[in-house]
Amino acid sequence: MRSIWNGAISFGLVSIPIKLVNATESHSVSFRQIHAEDGGRIRYKKVCELDGEEVPPAEIGRAYEEGDGSMIPVTDEDLAALPLPTAKTIEIVAFVPAGEIDPLQMDAAYYLSANGVPAAKPYTLLREALKRSDKVAVAKYALRGRERLGMLRVVDDVIAMHGLLWPDEIRAPEGVAPETPVNVRDAELDLADALMATLGEVDIHDLHDDYRAAVEEMIAAKAEGGEGVQAPEPGEEQGGGQVIDLMAALENSVRAAREARGEDAVVTELKPRGKPAPGEAEPKKRAAKKTATVAKATTARKRSTTARKTTKEPKEPKEPKGTKETTAKATSTASPSPSSSPSSSPSPTTTPRKKAPARKRSA
Repeated sequence: MRSIWNGAISFGLVSIPIKLVNATESHSVSFRQIHAEDGGRIRYKKVCELDGEEVPPAEIGRAYEEGDGSMIPVTDEDLAALPLPTAKTIEIVAFVPAGEIDPLQMDAAYYLSANGVPAAKPYTLLREALKRSDKVAVAKYALRGRERLGMLRVVDDVIAMHGLLWPDEIRAPEGVAPETPVNVRDAELDLADALMATLGEVDIHDLHDDYRAAVEEMIAAKAEGGEGVQAPEPGEEQGGGQVIDLMAALENSVRAAREARGEDAVVTELKPRGKPAPGEAEPKKRAAKKTATVAKATTARKRSTTARKTTKEPKEPKEPKGTKETTAKATSTASPSPSSSPSSSPSPTTTPRKKAPARKRSA
């Protein structure tokens, strides 16, 4: 691989000569601009706006534009004279856990290669020290006319460096999160967990660029005189639509993921973590409700019985049989029948009462 920068890693008093090479490459299909009428190539010419003449690369310099539009020329000599200690050095300033680096700061990636045989020993020392400490090195370096921030870590047996954005280059996420309050139900979280578990893990090497493959297929078809790839019908489903029923979308996603993995596509309806599903009461809740209803009815019956006993009239006391018969006889003797006259003789069934003998008074 061709190096894009030569310098050294400054590790305390240890200097490690290295070469910087790109760790990534772009496989995107590039296009050229053409004249649509005749297919002629469109090229850009660098023209001076003062005299209208094309300027060759050797005569092109750089300048800083002020707010009023005036230009301040800046030469290579001006930049070389600046006190930039990292002009040819990757200066390690600290070792920190990898988790302290915000992924938002990640930029371009490079491999650091030992430059020459003498550099092999200190290069290996730094690599093994990074492995054993389970940390990454934060460094400063200069590339393409400006000082940058970098992170050094070990990839296999090579030290790799990720360019980092400066902290003040990361924008705060203000106004990005939804402003409308949203309530996410436990059942929806359960389905999301099920979808995550179904998707599982993936080997990153199995992923590929489907769009690039389609572009290359289309170009190959047109090169052979074909018409390329036919556009999809307007009626076909297209992604990016608004999700109306989130629960249904999650269930369909779980089903599709299981079918793609060759698993059983049946999606079991999950019960929410805290509350029973709509229309379905828990057995314990139903039993408790039934017990409470029975107890309430029993209490009501007891209260009704007690109230009836309280309002019932008390019974009259029973009289002795002898007293009742004597009272009846006295009543029939004292009260004559209304049909009889005063001179009529007594009824044959009536026996005259004998006079009781007078009691003798003692002297």
